Amino acid sequence: MKLRDDWEFRGLIHQTTDDAILDRLTDGGVTAYIGFDPTAPSLHLGHLMQLCTLRRLQLAGNRPISLAGGGTGLIGDPSFKAVERPLLTLEEIEANLEGIREQLARFLDFTESAGPTKALLLNNADWLTTVSLTDFLRDVGKHFTVNQMIAKDIVKSRLDRDDVGLSFTEFSYMLLQAYDFLRLNLDHDCTLQLGGSDQWGNITVGTELVRKATGHRADGVTTPLLLRADGQKFGKSEGGNENVWLDATMTSPFALHQFLLNADDVATPAMLRYFTFLDHETILELDEATRLAPQERRAQRAAANAIVTMVHGEDATRRAERAGEALFAETIADLDEATLLQVVADAPSSKVARSELEGGIDAAELVMRAELATSLGEARRYVEQGGVYVNNVRVETGARVNATQLLHGRYVILRRGRRQMHLVVVA
Repeated sequence: MKLRDDWEFRGLIHQTTDDAILDRLTDGGVTAYIGFDPTAPSLHLGHLMQLCTLRRLQLAGNRPISLAGGGTGLIGDPSFKAVERPLLTLEEIEANLEGIREQLARFLDFTESAGPTKALLLNNADWLTTVSLTDFLRDVGKHFTVNQMIAKDIVKSRLDRDDVGLSFTEFSYMLLQAYDFLRLNLDHDCTLQLGGSDQWGNITVGTELVRKATGHRADGVTTPLLLRADGQKFGKSEGGNENVWLDATMTSPFALHQFLLNADDVATPAMLRYFTFLDHETILELDEATRLAPQERRAQRAAANAIVTMVHGEDATRRAERAGEALFAETIADLDEATLLQVVADAPSSKVARSELEGGIDAAELVMRAELATSLGEARRYVEQGGVYVNNVRVETGARVNATQLLHGRYVILRRGRRQMHLVVVA
């Protein structure tokens, strides 16, 4: 499968400075880069599309460059941000870079055996923190007018608002990113920058600088943004307030698997295309499965398994699947402690004395104490109606919870109905 054909099938092409770049990428031998600013100690699911893009480039015979933004991270990209980002210290940036470097290395081949397609991992702090201000203004600033820069959508979106402006620090960001492209072109013969569609303004400034300063060819390609049915960027947790991270300590493999498994049907076809390396025939079959039997969530499960395996490995995927199956099954008692705690990570919790459990506590009382019912009478009705579970085993009227039911010697999983779960911890 040629790269152009594959990208067109997957819908990966949003904008190009020159459509012919896709044929050159198909032929191989192009050096291309994508930048990742270290605003956190981990990349998140929103970055996964660009990580996959670099990998697709390398598999097609091109050389990918992952550019860590140690320098631009000191400024912060204002692109379509409502307010200015908090400025990070050098120490914070370096700490974040450590985590990001490891994640980038999972997707690309940085070994000598890759030959001319060997991936590079560079840090723009190497040149942005050493170039003098006067040199930068003479060599970069002279090529652009303020009129051109203000006309960019990434700037206009902030200038058009009365309640918030744009600092000179942020205004300079596009020139810093353009200088990245120039340095990579001069030092590594890089002729292509890629990014999400929100980076189009920054990318075109870079291509223009390379052509004006060197006369060399320079191109840009952007990929579309994946949005959920509610219009939020895909990769945000429920409510859109928190990122879904690629670091297992920040978002567990189980939580990542569950997030993907619960993706809406609107986003799933694009998720399969953007975030996986599943072949075209398989993707089309999963599209049809979603159309005919969306309740089975075959497409979401295939995407969840493929993505978690790519990010965390096959063992993590198997554990996540096992934990998901145990979420409402009696096999929850068979989970190891770490996986069990991942399963109930979002559930509220409370403590109970071991001495109480040794004597046994009425299940209805425990439901009330866990605030799964507003009164003891209501809790008893839930039990009588068969809607209360201890460790996913339905409890009978008058049942008591005792120490023999503790998981790993200190936990009881209390559930009312399908979704209301509570973790009881022995103090």
